[in-house]
This record gives sequence, C-alpha cells and structure tokens, in this order.
Amino acid sequence: MTVLCVITPCFNEELNIERCYLGVREVLSNLANPIEYIHLFSDNASTDSSVDLLKKIAASDSRVRVLVNSTNVGPFRNIASALRNIADEVDLVIPMIPADLQDPPSVIPEMLEMMTDGNSIIYGIRKNRQESRRLKIARGLYYRLLSRLGATAPPAHAGEFMLITRDVAEFVNSNNEDHPYIRGLVAKSGYPFDVVSYDWDQRKVGKSRNSWMDLLDQGLNGLVKTTRTPARLAIVFGILIAIAGFSLAFITLLLQIFGIGDSARGIPTVLIAVSVLGGTQLVFLGVIGEYILDIHTKLHSSHPVRIVERINF
Repeated sequence: MTVLCVITPCFNEELNIERCYLGVREVLSNLANPIEYIHLFSDNASTDSSVDLLKKIAASDSRVRVLVNSTNVGPFRNIASALRNIADEVDLVIPMIPADLQDPPSVIPEMLEMMTDGNSIIYGIRKNRQESRRLKIARGLYYRLLSRLGATAPPAHAGEFMLITRDVAEFVNSNNEDHPYIRGLVAKSGYPFDVVSYDWDQRKVGKSRNSWMDLLDQGLNGLVKTTRTPARLAIVFGILIAIAGFSLAFITLLLQIFGIGDSARGIPTVLIAVSVLGGTQLVFLGVIGEYILDIHTKLHSSHPVRIVERINF
C-alpha cells in the first residue's frame, strides 16, 4: 500500500496543532482509495506548549511523528530537515501543510488522484488569497519578475504545499543547501507535473510569524536560487555606465583642451575619475558576482539542523 508523509513545520502553534492534526486525519482516513500515512510535525524550538501538545498527540496516535529542533532555524530549513528524516517506507510526500491550515487538507484527495496520471509533482496553486491588497500586488509583481528573468521556477502562486514522489524528495535532499528554496528545487528536478488550484484561507487562530522582512528574505532567496540574470544585468548596466563615463570624460577633456566652458579648476578631473572608475567598478562587481554565483551553485556548505528529540521514530 502507498505510504504518504505529510510534513507540518511549526513554531509556537499551540492553538493550531490539534486542529491541524484532526483536519489531516479526517481527510486521509476517509479516502476512496485508502492509503497509509505519517503526519510528521517538525517543531522549530517552540517556546509555548507546542511540544507538550505534540507529545500527547503522538502518544495516542502512532502515525504522528515529531522532530524537535534545538533552535529556530527558519521555515525552509525546518522543512528541509524534515524531508531528510522521512521514513524509508514513504512513497509520496507533502513537504508542507501549515499548522494554521491556510493550505487546506481537503485538496489532498484531488492531488492523489492527479498523481496517477504519470505525474511526479502536483503543485498547489493559491488561486484566491484572502490577504491584504498590498501583499497580493507584491506577490504578483514578484512572480512576473521571476518569469521575465527566465528563472527555473515553479508555477506562479505555488508554495511548498504540493505532492511529490520519493524521487523528487531525494533530488531536493541531494542539493544539501544551507538555505533551500524548496519549491525552486522541486521545479529544477524537471519531473512531470500538474497543478491543482484552491482558495488560500485566512489564518483563523493565532498570529502569523512571517513579517514583511521574512517575506522579503524568502523572495530574495528564491530569486538568487533560481536565476543568474540579476548578476548578468549588473554587468550590462556596469558596461553602459562605463561607456557613458568614458564618453563624458572624453567630451570633458576636449572642452578643456579647446578652452570651452568655465568650470572651476579640478572639477573636470574629478568628474572624469568618478565616472570612469564608478563604471569600471560596476563591471567588475558584476563579473565577480558571476564567479561567486558559480561557486555558490557548486558548494552549498550545509550546517545540519540539530534535532534534540525524535518521537515515534
């Protein structure tokens, strides 16, 4: 029988954990085609009663497994750590279903049905987001930017709520990145995929831990991990600035030779130096950035997440 592993990363989610557990259990226990499943909670060193609650649930249900990290390593590293600790018997994985159930478990049966059509990835697409207009606009611009830059990225508005095969999970794990962009790594795997759309609900209980700075960090991480275009644009921009600088320097020099203009002594020299050196620096920074990105691609030195407690393993 197929074994599914559902991963729920959590941090200070004492108000949502039981609701999440019951929601996933209700959906997966009533499938038309029954499967075995494991619900893996990966706790990010919560400071509330989350861990105690998880222990209580795990004691009553052997399908629930718990990892407790020594420190808060952030959402993506937490999910990546859980992926590396899925059981050997697992065939399918949902890398993330949030404790607040903004990505609803009710979509899972449709994902499982679509997986039988030769797909290895079923992306969950957040069609309608119940969030502020500012955030919707920001997300839309970000996905357009990724598309324009030719990034190897997942479909627009996809998150870590997806269904993937064991092979895809192992591909993600093989990259061994310190700060992984998981949906980007899944897209890079190149396996056949399909999508299922759903409404992304508002958080009903508790407060989100994601600030604007967290979202910005995640967005920049995704941009750097999926395309080299920004560094190459820096080279082009630097070359254009350098050409403009050299042209301005040449014109300024001619004006000085023929005594045209009344600029103060020394100003043309400073203008020439700043224009030429500034443009040249931008060019070389772009070139250096290319080499750094190449090194970054090949050497993802990873500092493993230290897990202090494992329950039901």
